[in-house]
Amino acid sequence: MNKNIIYIISALLIGLAVGYFAFGGSDSSSEAEETHEHAADANQMWTCSMHPQIMQPEPGDCPLCGMDLIPAEEGSEGLSPNEIKMTENAMALANIQTSIIGAATTTDGRTITLSGKIMRNEEANTVQASYFEGRIEKLHVNFTGENVRKGQLLATIYAPSLVNTQQELITTASMKHMQPELYQAVRNKLKLWKLSEKQINQIEASGKVQEVFPIYATVSGTVTEKLADEGDYVSQGQPILRLSNLNSVWAMFDAYENQISMIKVGQEIKVSTNAYPDKEYTARISFIDPILNTSSRTIAVRATLNNAGGILKPGMFAVGTLENMGGSGIEELHIPATAVMWTGKRSLVYVKTNPDEPIFEMREVTLGKRSGDTYAVSEGLKSGEEIVTHGTFTVDAAAQLQGKPSMMNQVNGKEAHQQHASSVPDLDLERIKVSTKFTSQLSTLFNDYIKLKDALVDDKGSNAQSAAKTFEASLAKLDASELKDKSAKEAWEDYQSTLKSSIAKISSSADIKKQRDEFIALSTAMTNSVQVFGVNKTVYSQYCPMANNDKGAYWLSLEEEIKNPYYGASMLKCGEVKETIK
Repeated sequence: MNKNIIYIISALLIGLAVGYFAFGGSDSSSEAEETHEHAADANQMWTCSMHPQIMQPEPGDCPLCGMDLIPAEEGSEGLSPNEIKMTENAMALANIQTSIIGAATTTDGRTITLSGKIMRNEEANTVQASYFEGRIEKLHVNFTGENVRKGQLLATIYAPSLVNTQQELITTASMKHMQPELYQAVRNKLKLWKLSEKQINQIEASGKVQEVFPIYATVSGTVTEKLADEGDYVSQGQPILRLSNLNSVWAMFDAYENQISMIKVGQEIKVSTNAYPDKEYTARISFIDPILNTSSRTIAVRATLNNAGGILKPGMFAVGTLENMGGSGIEELHIPATAVMWTGKRSLVYVKTNPDEPIFEMREVTLGKRSGDTYAVSEGLKSGEEIVTHGTFTVDAAAQLQGKPSMMNQVNGKEAHQQHASSVPDLDLERIKVSTKFTSQLSTLFNDYIKLKDALVDDKGSNAQSAAKTFEASLAKLDASELKDKSAKEAWEDYQSTLKSSIAKISSSADIKKQRDEFIALSTAMTNSVQVFGVNKTVYSQYCPMANNDKGAYWLSLEEEIKNPYYGASMLKCGEVKETIK
């Protein structure tokens, strides 16, 4: 009996143990998995596709641009120190495009494509002038673009200077048989004022002095500039109208320095325009500018086109193609010009290192000659590799934010200042002690800069133009002789040159887009000036990664709160404080 009880108790204990491991263990496993999932959710970070530096533990809106945050991809495991990984959303929003480099192409039979504009043929320009002094009573041709025929009445002029000479004609006409030489001299004097034989005979026959005289066109053409208005008093020989014969026009192109050796006078060039892409003109190069433009590193190349139909208008964009350039027959890779970033003498591209994921690596390449919109590549790439061809600067900005090698990080010191002075201030410059007077003058200039910035924030181009003129006046008054230190003088000369150039363009235009484009370089020079010399104020250097066509741009503010001058009300809060300058 006792044994049976022992067996029953043992069976119950075994059953309980089996049940525990069969069900209790399963519950524990589920609880562990659930706990792991909650932990994973708790570790999930959220970022902005356009501002990857933003990281928040929960979803919401980007504090910079207001866009919805997206889940941040985990880590960068498996990436080399030079590689960066972007999100698919960021790729799509920034419209980043890549291309696989195709098979090598040969230089035999290649073409060069030049861009340019249609311009007036300066050899066919004529100025119509007044041949005597007086007041313009009536301007019969009074707007640009009007066609004029040879012999057409252009203007009538009140000419008191001709009164005496007409009286001499009437007097000598009565005794021309007795003094024919004197009579003929007076007639010749009137002819010098471009009076015709018919006009002179009319004065002589009527015996009356005229006070108003006509001016006729000496050539046919189109009015390209009106140089005087009705009521103006003009002197002898003063231009009234400028005419151009548009039966022939110039196609003026820019050729890069590395293309000069392949272009010759007399070479055939095919020209097309954006307005008439299906119509092609064949001409010959008639002129190559002997002087290189040191700013753009280009030379002007000109061809003369027959424009008897008048469909080519000065100012139209044109494309010129030089074919059958020959070559050595050496095979070479070609990549789009949009894929290349320049930093000093170095050229960089971004290569997609993983075909299945958006992982990129910056690589330096050696380029050959440019042909149209492509560059030949002699080193750094091989056929079959995939490179970024659109949105290269966006990828580079992402690399900067992730602390990876980028165009900016690869360049340092003086080279960085020279190559990126137009858009990126140097926030590591050391302060130079200057006189109180110079600091005061620079402070006034800085206050004018803030007014200009505020006008751009408010989307008011006219106010910005007015503020720019005030800034320009303050800049002209700034006394650089106060700078005794050589390094201070050299630094200010550099900054002053950029300030003058940019502010002149802003003050000459009320177009807010153009103003904002020039404000980039102005802000860079102003930031460097404040960093080096100081203005006795706390200044915030602020940055928007989306400005300047996604290349990013800086500006200065007296307030820590972001108010974006590059977008105004459309994206007022886009940006961040990069540095506090005191």
